Amino acid sequence: MAKLAITLTRSIIGRPEDQRVTVRTLGLRKMHQTVVVPDNVAMRGMVKKVSHLVTVKEINE
Repeated sequence: MAKLAITLTRSIIGRPEDQRVTVRTLGLRKMHQTVVVPDNVAMRGMVKKVSHLVTVKEINE
């Protein structure tokens, strides 16, 4: 099962509230923090919404 490694690379300061909530829902709290989440439709949708703030790598296990 594949997973996604998501890293917050840009600040959420000055961003709309819906983008802030999405970043927090992904589990990101600080700049340059990386979280590993399952690769599913919901996570892909959240990543697409804040793609300008994060970097994503696929992890194959």
